[in-house]
Amino acid sequence: MAGANVLEINDLNFDSEVLKSNVPFLLDFSAVWCGPCKVLAPIVEKLADEFQGKVKVGKLDIDDSPAVASKFGIRGVPTVLVFKGGKEAGRRLGRALVGVARPAARASPARDAGGALLRPRAHRRGRARLGVLRDVE
Repeated sequence: MAGANVLEINDLNFDSEVLKSNVPFLLDFSAVWCGPCKVLAPIVEKLADEFQGKVKVGKLDIDDSPAVASKFGIRGVPTVLVFKGGKEAGRRLGRALVGVARPAARASPARDAGGALLRPRAHRRGRARLGVLRDVE
């Protein structure tokens, strides 16, 4: 359920609400089963309240509206797109968005069974990944 100033967007009203909007439109692609989407939801609602009248804010469930999600190549959630003048003007993907919602100071480093910190291993595409994805507090 979206907040009072967050519009529910779907395949049927996408063109009229988002593409034909006379103000910039921030669209949050999410899903009911997505944990990071639930973390991001209060932030999206706060933005909708703060920028009421200047920016429209909407939420689109990718399971209920697969045509729009497919049209914009949404492969993971949460993903936020900004539209201006009926065209995509910006995009932010999952992990970057959740980093906004969860300060780094609260994140616990990954540790092995003995409590030692795990070091990132080089991923073949140049990114780092942790050997064990376990959060020990």
